[in-house]
Amino acid sequence: MSSVRIRRYAPKHSVPLNEAALESVAEVGPWLPWCHRGHTLDEAESYIRQQRERFDRGEEYSFAIESEDGRLLGGCGLNELDQNNRRCNLGYWVRSSETGRGHATQAVLQLASWAFSHTDLVRLEIVASVENKPSQRIAERVMSVREGVLRRRLLLHGRWHDAVSYSIIRPDVT
Repeated sequence: MSSVRIRRYAPKHSVPLNEAALESVAEVGPWLPWCHRGHTLDEAESYIRQQRERFDRGEEYSFAIESEDGRLLGGCGLNELDQNNRRCNLGYWVRSSETGRGHATQAVLQLASWAFSHTDLVRLEIVASVENKPSQRIAERVMSVREGVLRRRLLLHGRWHDAVSYSIIRPDVT
């Protein structure tokens, strides 16, 4: 398993992000609707610009997952921040040509560590469709706690999905 690092998205990630999206439609698209056939460079540039603005405002924290030599392998982030309850959603994806190599597992561990050292969050939630077995395996590898199945939790491509909920809390990491 090679080492990965998470880096805040930058304009340099636009082209590889678009390439990764187009490459990964079959595997990522069912779970992340932004990943679709016909994804454009303009969409990637807009996404990165918006994510950088949201990061600066403390609304979301999105990162590129990079290889040691700087290749874009995927992305991860913290969104749906609930400041009152100091919790958020933790999401991740890896481009199709790089799956099965432990990249997402390493990135999630780095992201959880970052979250608990750079924010006042106390709870990170991973929510995956019951049909998204790869995402569930990653959640289990990072030692999150499976809390149960949430009925009709995700609306993806016009269809409701039950979802498995996992959590990582500050004492799990610190």
